[in-house]
Amino acid sequence: KMAYLKSLFSEVYLKDIIERKKIRREDVLSAIVDFLCSSIGSLTNPTKVAAAINTIQKRSGENIVALNTVKAYLDHLSDSFLFSECKRWDVKGKSYFDYPDKFYCEDVGLRNARIGFRQQEMTHVMENIIYNELLIRECSVDIGVVYSNEKDTKGKVSQRAREIDFIATSGGKKTYIQSAYALGTEEKAIAENKPLTLTGDSFPKIIVRHDSRKRSFDDCGIVNIGVIDFLLDDTLL
Repeated sequence: KMAYLKSLFSEVYLKDIIERKKIRREDVLSAIVDFLCSSIGSLTNPTKVAAAINTIQKRSGENIVALNTVKAYLDHLSDSFLFSECKRWDVKGKSYFDYPDKFYCEDVGLRNARIGFRQQEMTHVMENIIYNELLIRECSVDIGVVYSNEKDTKGKVSQRAREIDFIATSGGKKTYIQSAYALGTEEKAIAENKPLTLTGDSFPKIIVRHDSRKRSFDDCGIVNIGVIDFLLDDTLL
């Protein structure tokens, strides 16, 4: 199965992109694929991707990977349904950020085969699975950003950006979703809940968990649900 998936990635997807888009730098395209597969669920941008490839491959001078090349290749990978770009949305400012964004693999099996089934960070894999499920349910999906005023250790108050994993929008209705592999401590539970309480609206809020199978509501009305139940319940959104 692993050999088949690897072959599918290289002989069908990448070969098609190379031929259809007349790609000259196949090595750069391959490096971008590896980078994105290794960093699902992490904030990134074309500049960061280009810098990482130049550093890893020790490129310098005229041999460096150009930013425009990376941008074009990222678009090709998205157009081919290998990766999907998820943008960040300022919940209260009601505007998109230019960068950074997140890229998710549209097929987690292909991603795992590409990196040899290494880097199985289940927190990121689960997040990717939830994202794909939201797309399957025909939601438009963004990453939410909210702000809170917080004190540091010296008592100085500053504004801190907090992230909501997904804002799923369908038919004008929003649902805020956090992906939490495990909420083993009270501190972790507070960290996952806080961004949801800062939205200032009454749209439904859900925390999808791997460490819980029972559906429950907390004092703020936030639903806690197991990941399997979430994936099986097509009435939840």
